Amino acid sequence: MEKAKIMIVDDDADYIYVVKTLLENEQYTVFTAGDKTEGMEKIRAEKPDLAILDVMMNVWNDGFEMSRQLKKDTQFKNMPVLMLTAVESKTGIDFKSTVGDPVWLPVDAFLNKPVEPQVLLGEVKKLLSNKAEN
Repeated sequence: MEKAKIMIVDDDADYIYVVKTLLENEQYTVFTAGDKTEGMEKIRAEKPDLAILDVMMNVWNDGFEMSRQLKKDTQFKNMPVLMLTAVESKTGIDFKSTVGDPVWLPVDAFLNKPVEPQVLLGEVKKLLSNKAEN
């Protein structure tokens, strides 16, 4: 069985490397981008099964804007989006309570950085499993 394709969009190259390595060790095909513009281009080209987004990239809310853009696009509206970010520790705002809100935070899951590898892998598997069931 072919493993899922996952897109990581984050401006921290070191964090991308760590998450990409973790996912590739689980046999996922991983694509990466360093900002929202590159991320949208690669998502359109590669059509991943899951997107993992940071929030604060070139602009403080790039990840929020990207998730909204994806969920409004008929081609990608059913693709699970996992927000993986340190924004809560930097702002003090609990974003988990707004997960799934179509205006504020249209994502399927939210994890704070740093995250334990097994927690991240568990969330990825859960999101991909939910997608397969739909």
